[in-house]
Amino acid sequence: MPAWLWLAGILVVAVFVRVWGLNRVGFNSDETVYAGQAASIAGNVTLQKFFPIYRAHPLLFQTTLSVLYQFTTSDYAARLLSVVFGVGTVVVTYLTGRLLYGRRAGLIAAALLAVMPYHVVVTRQVLLDGPLVFFSTLTLYLAARYAVTQRPVWLYATGAGMGLTFLAKETGIVLVAAVYAFLALAPRVKVRIRDLIVSGGIMACIMLPYPLSVAFGNSSKTGKSFFAWQLLRRPNHGALFYFTNVPAALGYIVFAAALAGLWVLRKERSWREVLLLSWILVPVGFFQLWPVKGFQYLLPIAAPFAILAARSLARMPVRRHRSSGEFTGLSPIVSGVALAAIGLSLLLPTIQRISPSSSGTFLAGSGGVAGGREAGEWVGRNVPRNAQLLALGPSMANIIEFYGDRKTYGLSVSTNPLHRNPVYEPIANPDLQIRRGSLQYLVWDSYSANRSPLFAAKLLRFAEKYHGRVVHTESVKVSSGGVQGQRRVVVIYEVRP
Repeated sequence: MPAWLWLAGILVVAVFVRVWGLNRVGFNSDETVYAGQAASIAGNVTLQKFFPIYRAHPLLFQTTLSVLYQFTTSDYAARLLSVVFGVGTVVVTYLTGRLLYGRRAGLIAAALLAVMPYHVVVTRQVLLDGPLVFFSTLTLYLAARYAVTQRPVWLYATGAGMGLTFLAKETGIVLVAAVYAFLALAPRVKVRIRDLIVSGGIMACIMLPYPLSVAFGNSSKTGKSFFAWQLLRRPNHGALFYFTNVPAALGYIVFAAALAGLWVLRKERSWREVLLLSWILVPVGFFQLWPVKGFQYLLPIAAPFAILAARSLARMPVRRHRSSGEFTGLSPIVSGVALAAIGLSLLLPTIQRISPSSSGTFLAGSGGVAGGREAGEWVGRNVPRNAQLLALGPSMANIIEFYGDRKTYGLSVSTNPLHRNPVYEPIANPDLQIRRGSLQYLVWDSYSANRSPLFAAKLLRFAEKYHGRVVHTESVKVSSGGVQGQRRVVVIYEVRP
């Protein structure tokens, strides 16, 4: 069969798992921020007061989304744009795998990424990490093209790709170290200093719109404050967070196949493995040392892991040829069944992860927040326009502001500038504000309560002290021991002094 026909089938699957039930659950906190920025760029005055254009990240994705928002401010449209970047990454992964290890490996790599839980979950959300990985994988492909051809134009293109990676999300800059590690550790790939300088200059020119926009937007102070906060904030997860979450998200078989191939095929190692390992080890090392651990931060390693796994699976144990006695390859049926089983082992956990959470818990970056959109829309319909709300933290506050158009504070936002995100406004004395009538509603949610039980208890004490009356509740269906039930995930109290 032609390669394009196989690839078309893979892309159909990739699209299906990314759009199935895409808008069933509303935005999470990060999604509201990026979608809110896009709406502000598009001229949405309502959201601009809550989500200013210049916050903490480059604006490539938000600006692209703002074009769609000229026609409709839709959750579904925003997520579809992220899906486009995700499916595009599958195509670039095929091209990279084919370039490095042949057509069969390229198709297997694309198929693995198409249903990989890690990549599917993130590219169904309005996050910067999906576009980041598209451009980082494109940069990986361009670097491989340079290594194959040794033509300077591909090194210049690599610099351009790296600039776009940075504009998608500033953390992509760490992959510059991956490129330099590759060039330093692969002596067979020759590079002239002049070409390297030109490539770096092209990268800098493409990156330039971000600092210029921040400077002309009078947001340099906010950017510096955000950077200082990221450096000084406390770790949000333990040191083993990535080691316990990422292998499962990549798929244990993909993870094992990639590592096994590096060992079994070690005699065939070349610059290709150096390139892929540089693309994996540099981000892993950086984000492991970085105090903040985000579920989606290591997504750039998904494509190189899929390619390394495809390298191994394309060389699966083979059958002996009757006449020569040599091992020539598995029968097509056995090979197809094996690969289908591997794909199924990825697809099942993917479907489980993209299904709405019924536990009342939530890992940041892993999906939407059940009940959040509905609670925000209820606020917009029923809460007086000049009312103010107090949520447990900034995550639910963002959701309420995005969907409800009401000012919402986060109880957990520190009054110490060094211990809070500078874009969030703290409330110094919530008890006094309730007594004065400045805060009329309290919003409790199970997602924030699981992360911050002390603040959850404090908010409930306010509700009890000030005669809190439950005016709205959002619940999710749960099943325990075969018994169906409801679990509250968002509760809104009306309080009076």
